[in-house]
Amino acid sequence: MDAANATIEQAKAEKRAAEAVVEQRKAVLNSAEATFARFKKLVQTNVTSRQALEDAEAKALQAKATVAAGEASSAAASAAISTAEAQLTKAEAAIDAAEASIDYIQSIIDDSTLTAPRPGRVQYLVAQPGEIVAAGGRILNIVDLTDVYMNFFLPTEQAGRTAIGAETRLVLDAAPQFTIPASISYVSDVAQFTPKTVETEVERQKLMFRVKARIDPALLREHIDLVKTGLPGVAYVRYDPNAAWPDALEGNLAQ
Repeated sequence: MDAANATIEQAKAEKRAAEAVVEQRKAVLNSAEATFARFKKLVQTNVTSRQALEDAEAKALQAKATVAAGEASSAAASAAISTAEAQLTKAEAAIDAAEASIDYIQSIIDDSTLTAPRPGRVQYLVAQPGEIVAAGGRILNIVDLTDVYMNFFLPTEQAGRTAIGAETRLVLDAAPQFTIPASISYVSDVAQFTPKTVETEVERQKLMFRVKARIDPALLREHIDLVKTGLPGVAYVRYDPNAAWPDALEGNLAQ
């Protein structure tokens, strides 16, 4: 691109120089033609010789030839400019085509690059390196360690009293010395264990509803290396927000 622009500028400079030469030679031609015309009149009155007239005519013809040569040089410079501009246009088109090819190749690379929708821990690989997977197929299993919760079940009465956002304490079998603060994030609207017939209040109390207690993501990030999934434990729900937690659940909070 820079070389093509330099060629165009050089051709324009040559054209300007050729046009200046043409103007100069036209001035010489005008002078020579005026001298020739004057000598023609003088010859008719025998004031000057025929030889002088012929010399003036020769100079006029020579000046006309030099003007024509200058105009030819100017035309050649114009042609060079046109050629250089055509080459520049062609080069720009080639650059556009190359950039389009780069964008297309980059789009293929982007489509072929697997990106997880969120950070997490890889649990296991579904497909191994070298395997061919159909579009939309599963490659690996990732667990979002900032979205960890415990599933537990409550009977009808307790499930009905459980409020979304209610404070909860989790005690894991693997670490009974610690109490993990959490909050209720979900109460199922469908009973999990339904008897064959539901006719009496006693029977309805057998219905169990799934509840989720979610751990604060900020707390999980602080202990991200220790976070595990699938661990069993016990969940304690505080129905009355004004009630105090037992000492066993208030102390040794995982913070």
